[in-house]
Amino acid sequence: MNRFLKQVSLILLMCSCTFSFAQTFTRQDTLRGSITPQRAWWDLTHYDLSVAVFPESQSISGTNIMQYTVLEEVDKTLQIDLQSPLVIERVTQNGKDLSWTSEGSAHFISLKAKQKKGSSQKLSITWKGKPKAAENAPWDGGFSWSKDSKGHHFIATSNQGIGSSVWWPNKDHSYDEVDSLDMHITVPKDLVDVSNGRLIGITEQGQTKTYHWTVKNPINNYGINLNIGNYVNFSEVYLGENGPLDMDYWVLEHNLEKAKKQFQQAPMMMRAFEYWFGPYPFYEDSFKLVEAPYLGMEHQSSVTYGNGYANGYRGKDLSGTGEGLKFDFIIIHESGHEWFANNITNKDVADMWIHESFTNYSENLFLDYHYGKKSAAQYVIGTRKNVQNKSTIIGQYDVHSSGSGDMYYKGGNMLHMIRTIVNDDELWRQTLRGLNKDFYHDIVTTQQVEDYLSKHLKVDLSSIFDQYLRTTQIPTFEYRLDKNTLSYRFIDVVDHFKMPLRVALDGVTHTLQTTNEWQEVTIPQDSSIVVIPEDYYIQVEKK
Repeated sequence: MNRFLKQVSLILLMCSCTFSFAQTFTRQDTLRGSITPQRAWWDLTHYDLSVAVFPESQSISGTNIMQYTVLEEVDKTLQIDLQSPLVIERVTQNGKDLSWTSEGSAHFISLKAKQKKGSSQKLSITWKGKPKAAENAPWDGGFSWSKDSKGHHFIATSNQGIGSSVWWPNKDHSYDEVDSLDMHITVPKDLVDVSNGRLIGITEQGQTKTYHWTVKNPINNYGINLNIGNYVNFSEVYLGENGPLDMDYWVLEHNLEKAKKQFQQAPMMMRAFEYWFGPYPFYEDSFKLVEAPYLGMEHQSSVTYGNGYANGYRGKDLSGTGEGLKFDFIIIHESGHEWFANNITNKDVADMWIHESFTNYSENLFLDYHYGKKSAAQYVIGTRKNVQNKSTIIGQYDVHSSGSGDMYYKGGNMLHMIRTIVNDDELWRQTLRGLNKDFYHDIVTTQQVEDYLSKHLKVDLSSIFDQYLRTTQIPTFEYRLDKNTLSYRFIDVVDHFKMPLRVALDGVTHTLQTTNEWQEVTIPQDSSIVVIPEDYYIQVEKK
């Protein structure tokens, strides 16, 4: 979430999303954000990524052997993305050198071999250079080159908004996840690399060690990461819905005892989220928490952590209610992304609310599972004070433009309100689990998620999504009492707005089918007290 309003960036985490609705988009934005013809004809299947990291010079070199399937024989030009100042040195296929042309961060490779439909092909790309250093990770992405308090190198990558092409060449668009991944990371022999998936082996060569990690499940590019430091490891086996799950924790040696205490929240997280969302989506690849030199991020099966071993967000409660100090924000929020972002991934970053609204709401559900529904409601309602309502949650499509930071708190409150509307907690839970089952390891659009929720919750939510995702206005419920009549409507809403609203009149609950048109209902004579639960994210005005 880089470039958010400064006030919000001090209290928000998690992704480097960029948004601007007044900006003029460039050719580079289109090349980055759209499914170009040079991307569309081939499907990623495997990356074999080898990277050597040189801490003293803050440089890297590597080779990415990319495997893909030919979908259509329509083009013999293939787009790869790599950002300057890194440079491609060589591209080969079937042992033959290939040429390429570059347009900013997009590189168009001219293929020689016949690209037969249905065939599997490999392409090798070698590159080197000094990658962009992150100025304020994770909001400003790139490499974090730092040292721990003991003077050891402490290095990590974070690159959601800026793109993984900031440090390695790849197909840098979320619509096409690679099916599997191997990583060979070479570091000085006194350091340890922790990356995604499972550690297969360590090879020592003179003054360096190479760590081989493998990922068996589909993974989005921004979820791929390096973490290099003076790490030690401890672990446990969690008996989850799909059987034994390896949970590994990699922390700096001098933080080991603090981590053993604080990371007891990880199995608590797993119990809550498997209850609400279904089985952890990556049993084959294990679950890891990895200490990082920045606040943290949702790298798949390699969640990074830098919250200072304290509850809340750097020791602060984002809700102002006290409920946010009952859990470590980074452990809970970033792990929630394993279901929403890593299991279910947006096709276009304009729909990043699918990642962030559901994961923001996962904080509420963690509290619900362990501390009760009242605690959860107080927390999510308390976060409304952080909503800005200056631009819409959904961004612009095909130009790599995510929506506003309101996708966090406003999105979480929208989902809490939908649960209130449905008024059936078991149906709500089964629908969230169904999302993760039916869109398992899938790439989705906003429309797919909206339609799924409306269908399975048996409520037409289309106007509610239009209101909260596509406008900046919060609906105002206007009402007036006149003897035995209650008159009511919504204002500041989209034309087709409708929402079931439960109100209490002198202690008696009524469900109103509200729209933007005045309606009336007969009530007991001289009723005077109208109570609308705070769970509805609306404003109320008595006329």
